Amino acid sequence: MNVRATEANFDGLVGPTHNYAGLSFGNVASTSNVAAPSNPKEAALQGLQKAKTLADMGMVQGVLAPQERPDIHTLRRLGFTGSDAAVLQAAAKQAPKVLAACCSASSMWTANAATVSPSADTADGKIHFTPANLTNKFHRSIEHEVTGRILKGTFADQNHFAHHTALPGVEHFGDEGAANHTRFCREYGDQGVEFFVYGRHAFDASQPAPQTFPARHTYEASEAVARLHGLDNSKVVYALQNPDVIDQGVFHNDVIAVGNRDILFCHDQAFHHQAEVYNQLDKAFGGGLRVIEVPSSAVSVDDAVRSYLFNSQLIALPNGETLLVLPQECEQNPAVWNYVQQLLSEKRGIDQVKVFDLKQSMSNGGGPACLRLRVVLTEAERQAVNPATLINDNSYNRLTDWVNRHYRDSLTEADLADPQLLIESRTALDELTQILQLGSVYPFQRV
Repeated sequence: MNVRATEANFDGLVGPTHNYAGLSFGNVASTSNVAAPSNPKEAALQGLQKAKTLADMGMVQGVLAPQERPDIHTLRRLGFTGSDAAVLQAAAKQAPKVLAACCSASSMWTANAATVSPSADTADGKIHFTPANLTNKFHRSIEHEVTGRILKGTFADQNHFAHHTALPGVEHFGDEGAANHTRFCREYGDQGVEFFVYGRHAFDASQPAPQTFPARHTYEASEAVARLHGLDNSKVVYALQNPDVIDQGVFHNDVIAVGNRDILFCHDQAFHHQAEVYNQLDKAFGGGLRVIEVPSSAVSVDDAVRSYLFNSQLIALPNGETLLVLPQECEQNPAVWNYVQQLLSEKRGIDQVKVFDLKQSMSNGGGPACLRLRVVLTEAERQAVNPATLINDNSYNRLTDWVNRHYRDSLTEADLADPQLLIESRTALDELTQILQLGSVYPFQRV
């Protein structure tokens, strides 16, 4: 008899230095909004509102803390010296783009935080976490050590949770986490099929690869994570992302496909040798996998990237219905919205749609799926999760108050060198670790 389990979503709290520095080459939204003023307070409140709404619908919903930014520790490693204020001033003068990278609030997109395998899939019966090394982008490659501490503070019980260090920080093992990982199952407590999507082979140059934008995730990284997590090879499928769509701005699989339980919702150009990918998934699943393939004639790749139709959340509601969580941009794109209405009318597996205003995140290249890390939990595992990280009326009100007290309404790239921003950020994060009962996860707390 299989153990009953549910899927929890842990959303990334947007950090106090949320800004548009255009750091992510290959992410069209990120680079097209470079230097625009951001609103960190609005961004954080938008994310919290999404989390609270889903919690009110009966979902298990948590939050993950952001990184410490500006990252003075990394700036010192790069040769900047003196007081913290002197480090910021020197970096702003000598290497402003490096300073911007060390102020990025990109950890809000927790789909990139780690790859997670539920206990039903792993050899030792524990939930396994491997923080993503994110080697392709400097501003994200400096996240994984603190990410690991935050995950350990959230999922601390060693009887239920196993934590790995990130893969070696070299391009051969470029790992972008759950943004390129999907799990299919009949019931969450059943052994599932873990689906790893990669952009290139690191050790075989003869394989297809994009020509314009980087393939951030390698086949070798996916294999390594599957080994670390003790997965059953017969229940693992690897697929090459279509190199042509990477070159059109599809920098992660979750920009072109999303899956949950027995449904794969994807564009018809998502994968290389797409029909064979479907066959492999269905075979590993034991038959009955439902594929909702969106034709290019209905939604172009460009419209998919602009609207983030596929960077949506597919959620199994407590009443058994499937909910598709979309950003407001889908509603504003006629081709996409027409398709969504058609999908609902055809009753092909998606029963409801809910639209959220996530403009602050979307302007920096991240939609609903980017903002969450999925963790399947049995009841015993759920009880072992740090309860202070779960969203309910009390925690939502406390976190909303925290944001309103500590976050700025506007931030520009010029503000990143302001020593007062560092003080504000550290003050906020120090209080946050007490609210979430995480312990000392940040470098400034560990000196």
